[in-house]
Amino acid sequence: EQKYVGDLIILKNITEFKELDSAKTTFISTISHELKTPIAAIMMSLKLLEDQRVGQLNEEQFSLTESIKENSDRLLNITGELLKLTQVETGKLTLSPKVTKPIELIHYALSATRVLAERFGCNIEVEYPEKISKLFVDSEKIAWVITNLLSNAIHYSKENSRIIIGAYEEDKRVEIFVQDFGKGIDPRYHQSIFDRYFRVPGTKVQGSGLGLAISKDFVEAHNGKIRVDSEVGKGSRFTISFPVR
Repeated sequence: EQKYVGDLIILKNITEFKELDSAKTTFISTISHELKTPIAAIMMSLKLLEDQRVGQLNEEQFSLTESIKENSDRLLNITGELLKLTQVETGKLTLSPKVTKPIELIHYALSATRVLAERFGCNIEVEYPEKISKLFVDSEKIAWVITNLLSNAIHYSKENSRIIIGAYEEDKRVEIFVQDFGKGIDPRYHQSIFDRYFRVPGTKVQGSGLGLAISKDFVEAHNGKIRVDSEVGKGSRFTISFPVR
């Protein structure tokens, strides 16, 4: 017969791990800042190359400059995401909220992804009600979140696909959503996709695995929520929602 003797409490000093984590965050932040300068120089050189006053490019050369530009953009996006991540991890995430119409945030995302949507031939529809409450949010950060969701929808859709972006008000909350009709996400990954560096196994779209994690941090910093509704073969619907003041 087993007899209860007492509880055993084990204490472990995790200072060393916290210091390592802090050093890692500082390192990522420093490297990201350092990378932005040479990337900006590459982008400027590309801009000059495309200027006909510098000289004419043949078709193959122009195609190569487009490839360099695309990869430079990707690098710039990754460094930007890493900087945002370090803001969150170091507690330096500052919000500058102002009264904003949801349609302004949607228009920003549409403008920011216009070239990408044209390249993929995506038809983006906007669903917006006649009356909806304004939000009190940091418009730059929430516009970035919606742009990230819309960019993901374009990347994970087939060419010439339909995408819906819109907003509505329900139960004193404003909901902004992006709906695609791509391959969808397996239900077992619905929570994991918001984890840092997580990428759905088998995905061929390049990325850092940070976009949704940062989006979640930005939305929750506004007392908002982010969720996904998705079914394999039918597409995904990402929604961010905020309480109406």
